[in-house]
Amino acid sequence: MEIYVGNLSPDVGKDDLIEIFDKFGEVKEVRLIKDNFRGKFKGYAFIEMPSDEQAQKAIEETNGIDLKERTLTVKEANPKKARSRGGRPGGKKRGGIKRAKRKRGVYGGENQTDFGIRRRGSTGKRY
Repeated sequence: MEIYVGNLSPDVGKDDLIEIFDKFGEVKEVRLIKDNFRGKFKGYAFIEMPSDEQAQKAIEETNGIDLKERTLTVKEANPKKARSRGGRPGGKKRGGIKRAKRKRGVYGGENQTDFGIRRRGSTGKRY
């Protein structure tokens, strides 16, 4: 069973959580959640315990205790939501008309006829 532990202090480590929850049974995994962009601790963690009975007892006993001057919120974790792997909403691919390539004028958007035909160096190619 997976347990959510919230309202954690930034200086709480995995060892602190293992020490608290190991009293109730085997702790399979501890995951401290960090911000992907900044790598900063978000203040909550997930603890996985193989036995549901031990996990329920741990939730009842540890919810509301103080750890490093913060009161912990401990409850059963909600199941993970299925996440898409990016792309467009609904999984649709972009289709339809391809954009025609426009030739740019001599100076941004003007036509070449506005300023006459300009040639590039000695090659004589137009641009």
